[in-house]
Parts: sequence; C-alpha cells; structure tokens
Amino acid sequence: MLDGFCEYLRQQGKSENTVKSYCQGVKEYMRWHEETFGKRMKMLIRANVLDYISYLRTVKELNNRSVNAKLASLHSFNLYLISAGYKTEVVLTKEDYLKVQTAYASPSTVDRGEVERFRQEILENNGIRDYAIVTILAYAGLRISECLELRMGDISLAAREITVRHGKGDKMRVVYFGNKVANAVREYLKSRPATENPYLFPGRGDSHLTRGQVNRIFNAHSASITPHTLRHFFCSNALENGYSIGELANQAGHSNVHTTLLYTNPTKEKMKEKANLL
Repeated sequence: MLDGFCEYLRQQGKSENTVKSYCQGVKEYMRWHEETFGKRMKMLIRANVLDYISYLRTVKELNNRSVNAKLASLHSFNLYLISAGYKTEVVLTKEDYLKVQTAYASPSTVDRGEVERFRQEILENNGIRDYAIVTILAYAGLRISECLELRMGDISLAAREITVRHGKGDKMRVVYFGNKVANAVREYLKSRPATENPYLFPGRGDSHLTRGQVNRIFNAHSASITPHTLRHFFCSNALENGYSIGELANQAGHSNVHTTLLYTNPTKEKMKEKANLL
C-alpha cells in the first residue's frame, strides 16, 4: 500500500523531495497506529486521525505548522486510497488543518557579516567545491535540491545565468548571478575531477552530492546556518539591494508573491530592538 502511494505521488508529478516527505509522513502514522492499537493499520479512519492529531500536539508537542505537514501527507494518502479503490470517503480535508498565525517577521536570521565569515571558514577548511555550493546558495538563492541537481550545461559563466530545470512544482526558471558566484564556480571548475558524471557537483557513480552530505558539511561549521538559512539571506539581501518584488519572486522561484513579501518585513531582531523602545 505504501509503495503504491509513493508511485501515485510520482504519477501526480510531485517532486522526489515531496514524495519522500509524504511517504515518510504516512509511514510515521502507520507506526503510531501499530504502537497505539497493537496491530497494523488496515484502513484510514477519521476517528483515528483525530486521535493522531491530538497525539502530535500533546505528546510530541509539535507546533501547528508541523502538525499540518503531517496532515498533508495523510490527506494525499486518503486521495490515493480513493483513487485505488481501497476507500470511498474523504476522512481528512484541509478544513481539519490547524490554524497558523501568518508570519510577519522576515524569515532571514543571518546578516551579511555572518554569511561572509561562514563562506570563508568553508573555503579555508573544506575547499573550493563546498565554497562554490555555499556561494550559489547565498548569492543565487537556489534551494539546496536545485543546486545539487544542476548539470554542467545548466550554468553559463559567460552569460551569468543558471537554468533551474526542475524547481519547486517542477517549474523551470533562469537565475542571474554576479561576480561572487561567477568567481567561486570558475575556480571550482579548474579543480573539478575529470568525469563523465553530468552533474556540476558529482557524487558517487552517475549521481550528484546528496543533501545529507551537504548538511553534514554545514553542521560541522555552524549551529545556526543551514542551506535554507542562506536562501532566506539571499531573498532579504536582494530586496535590500534594489530587487523589486517581482524580480525576487522570479529569481527565487516563489509561486506565490506573498512568500516574497515576507522579506519586506523587518527581521525578528529588529522587531525586538523596537520592542525595547516601548
């Protein structure tokens, strides 16, 4: 049943990251069901799902946004069960999602000084390949999956363009970059191993570096900076340096301009500074 669900998501055009996330969410629900009731789940029942929501909130103490992420997995699983003929009724709708306060503060949590110190530490301790990855994330704003999936032909140093072929929602976009990215990538390419692997950052065999490998690199050098932190920095930094909302939405691959608008808000630290003035 779980394998069928994963294949259903791929047929729906979901990204591999979404497939992994949703399948993991359903697997966690099945594990909870078996531990709670002493037997494997045979069907998705609304009363059980409501108990699961309570468990996530009170026992696991997850915030509403995290609970909703789990529910999104079950909602898709419910639709799969209906399409496959295992079930006829919808037991979970988006109306069951928990209310989440709309964020006001900018998601960016690091400033340019922190990013530059992090880049330098990576350069000195890890070398030019990892430095190039960090620079692309911080100054081109790619998602980590988009960066790692870049192929050699997707980046043009002459044109200063990156073609992201499979962004979120499988959308393609062109990202323009400046000297920091151009210099870092140019230096990396001088030492890139001679290989038939088509990826800009090759991994084992014919694949690319994995998210896990990159996360371990970040964790070894910072407790606060992550690949996603650098994407937030890019968005905030871009607006501060003259990008329009539309330009940033295009560069970052935001499908909803409201996501971009979050970066026009002050950071949490600036809001706390204002609070001290009250």
